[in-house]
Amino acid sequence: MKFEQNKSVEKWGEKVGYLFSYFLFTTFLYFILSFLDKLPPTWSYYHIMAITFCIALGAIIVRRLLR
Repeated sequence: MKFEQNKSVEKWGEKVGYLFSYFLFTTFLYFILSFLDKLPPTWSYYHIMAITFCIALGAIIVRRLLR
């Protein structure tokens, strides 16, 4: 009998892990910047989320270009 790994669970776990890491990094970055008073007074957590998303998107684009 041959048993194959379930690839759908593996891909789902990878995406959930990436999403968890994204929010964890964004939260740490927000708290560090707010603790050091480096955030403009009008910025919120959503602005940091947008910046982090742009960095992650740029990394994905560079990775695909270098394939």
